[in-house]
Amino acid sequence: MKKKQTQKTSLLASGKHNHSGLREQLRDWMVESKDFQEGLRDVVSGFLNEVLEREMDEALGASKSERVEGRVGYRSGYRSRGLVTRFGKIELRVPQDRDGRFSTEVFERYQRSEKALVAALVEMYVRGVSTRKVKEVTETLCGHGFSRSSVSRAVAALDEQLERFSNRLLDKDYPYLILDARYEKVRDDDGVVRDRAVLVALGINWEGRREVLAVDLAPDEGGGHWRAFIEGLLARGLSGVKLVISDCHSGLRRAVREVLPGVRWQRCYVHFLRNAFDHLRHRTDRECLRQLRAIYDYGTVEGARLALAAWLQKWEAEEPRLCGWAEENIEQTLTFLSLPPAHHKHLKSTNMLERVNQELKRRTHLVRIFPDEASCLRLSRAVAAEIHDGWIEQHRYLDMQPLKQQAHEEMVAQPSTNAA
Repeated sequence: MKKKQTQKTSLLASGKHNHSGLREQLRDWMVESKDFQEGLRDVVSGFLNEVLEREMDEALGASKSERVEGRVGYRSGYRSRGLVTRFGKIELRVPQDRDGRFSTEVFERYQRSEKALVAALVEMYVRGVSTRKVKEVTETLCGHGFSRSSVSRAVAALDEQLERFSNRLLDKDYPYLILDARYEKVRDDDGVVRDRAVLVALGINWEGRREVLAVDLAPDEGGGHWRAFIEGLLARGLSGVKLVISDCHSGLRRAVREVLPGVRWQRCYVHFLRNAFDHLRHRTDRECLRQLRAIYDYGTVEGARLALAAWLQKWEAEEPRLCGWAEENIEQTLTFLSLPPAHHKHLKSTNMLERVNQELKRRTHLVRIFPDEASCLRLSRAVAAEIHDGWIEQHRYLDMQPLKQQAHEEMVAQPSTNAA
């Protein structure tokens, strides 16, 4: 199954004109995965219908048949609404209220990333391929046909939305900034497929809410590219950064030091432990790494350092290379211990951004090789904007009161320190 899907995508990306062969391969692939596609449609349909119900509950201030004070309206049945997805067309039941005030953004938000994905697929073979063939192939892939003009209109409207999202003013302080990158394969103008770095920045503001601050494309993770990326954030108003969490990529570290001088840095402990495996002499003996991992469970810098000293004493003779490397670098991963204890588990790694990257990978996997940088950036930003919207609607991610209290205590203690 995976082999046939790869063959299908390769043929689309190559732009070959053997339409009969293309249709045959696509037909075989769709037939083999029919049950799977139907199952996905059921899951997506059920999920979106549940979202619509919850939105109506919030709009009315009460759930179905619930009698409570403060209720602002009553339900009035449902209307049917179709939604075209890459799994085919699904039918949704949109609830209505008597006054006709209820509206939903489910369709707009869901279709934003769907349009980006469809546009990326279509662009693979829209150049040099007739409108008729584009329509036939997109009908096979998506259950819905797209002409050249409709694709162009959809892309233009989507690009305008994403441009506003990417250039919005950052008018809040973000004490926590998380940076990371992942790679996508993109075909250059000369036809050569090259890796491109998708740079991502997340922030947590003083309200404790997460935001996707920026997504951009670069040739690699060199210091100059990261520097330009962070400077772009500052130009849009990024301020108040107290801690940066990232991996130990040299270009990223150099850019943070140069552009955000004086800001504390937390090296992701998960990446650190992965790097530690490369220094392990006996690869089959994981007990040493398990005990190294346990150091991060101590709630204070002093406790972690005492645990590290005990770990070094126990393993130095058996694993001298690992112990030397760990002793030299582990302090970079203990910065989080200077934060309020309630924030430790959230900020000792880049796991929050890793989950974003996993979602990006899930959505870009079908494309495999992007036809150009614009389509890669379009889909990445569309998915990121969708995640961002979801975070804004959720409850706050962190309680920032402990950090505010800590900052206040440090400020009060500062004059007495100077006087001493």
